[in-house]
Amino acid sequence: MLRIITQQADVRAELQRICDRTHDEQVLHKEATVREVLQAVKRQGDKAVLHYTAEFDHQNLTPEELRVTGSELDAAYQQVSKELLQAIRLAYRQIEAFHRQRVPKSWVHFGDDEVVLGKRYTPVDRAGLYVPGGRAAYPSTVLMNSVPAKVAGVPRVVMVTPPGAGGTVNPAVLVAAQEAGVQEIYRVGGAQAIAALAYGTETIPKVNVITGPGNIYVTLAKKLVYGTVGIDSLAGPSEVLVIADETANPVHVATDLLAQAEHDPMAAAILLTTDASLAKNVQVAVERQLVDHPRRIDTEKAIAHYGLIVVVESLEAAAELSNEFAPEHLELEIKDPWALIPQIRHAGAIFLGYSTPEAVGDYLAGPNHTLPTSGAARYTSALGVETFLKHSSIIQYSQAALYKVAGAIDVLATAEGLPSHADSVRRRIQQEE
Repeated sequence: MLRIITQQADVRAELQRICDRTHDEQVLHKEATVREVLQAVKRQGDKAVLHYTAEFDHQNLTPEELRVTGSELDAAYQQVSKELLQAIRLAYRQIEAFHRQRVPKSWVHFGDDEVVLGKRYTPVDRAGLYVPGGRAAYPSTVLMNSVPAKVAGVPRVVMVTPPGAGGTVNPAVLVAAQEAGVQEIYRVGGAQAIAALAYGTETIPKVNVITGPGNIYVTLAKKLVYGTVGIDSLAGPSEVLVIADETANPVHVATDLLAQAEHDPMAAAILLTTDASLAKNVQVAVERQLVDHPRRIDTEKAIAHYGLIVVVESLEAAAELSNEFAPEHLELEIKDPWALIPQIRHAGAIFLGYSTPEAVGDYLAGPNHTLPTSGAARYTSALGVETFLKHSSIIQYSQAALYKVAGAIDVLATAEGLPSHADSVRRRIQQEE
């Protein structure tokens, strides 16, 4: 049952426990396994990828079967409904329109004495997208990762996803990839997929940046290859925090909590409310909605271990607790959500009002649903166009400009014990004199 806490002394400890739910002793053991996988793929390439695919995914593939064929891509369109295809295309348009507003522009400033300063943005050469499988198919994740890469101008986008029964890939995932312009798809998942993208194999190309969520093995693999490649974030189990007052509909709030809990047994679903009656009504509504839930076992586990209702004194107190937790998804189901926004400092995505369930953002509002988890919203942001771009500084000095600052550079270089730094300026000035 979803617990209700009214004692404020217990609240912060519980929120911290939930935030730290992935930091257990088992992670160390899993990290050792991931290191072994990474090193094997780095040394043996396709051979190791195929070995671990057989061991972990129970699919025996040949090197030629790793890449999804053109005929499979064509056939996928015959396997999805017209309604699903239309929904994928609508989501694509919405996501693309949003991310096109986020593209940074290169700039150059011409200052005094012919000093030119600027910043130039360029995309990475190759991006690797990880799309999870297992419990469900995620065409929305395909779009959320591939569309920003395409908008950023990445010339080569590679997608990996775990093979299903018979080595198949979900047709909706294949259709979403094609709609977003991704044609290079490999049926491999887990840590071995991340290793293949990071180091390259005979079949799978090495990329510059890897994005996309996955299980703990995928997350640990991304953590360990960071530096060899860039990554978007270390995505943990999903989470939602709802702030609600007496005007909220308890049935809707309960559904929103369950919508998060159904993702994974380690998903977190938290309600902060100023109304004790709403707290009780939401608790009852959650129990009722769980009765015939198709994913009841996993959802009940999440609710039992990482679900929580907290009755708070005020919306201001709720905002402060939310900031401490820094949720991946924050819903403000209150009378005047915009009034509370100035007090919200840390959240991956904020959903305002009674008619904005998190599912709107998950699928087609436009903003990305790949968001920071486990408190990372305190220092990082959603996946976006910027993830696939890097910027170079542009600097040009004239002789006159260099002459004006030569003395200061000389002093600083000498103070740091770098004589050739000072000479590189001094010799140019002396030559001019």
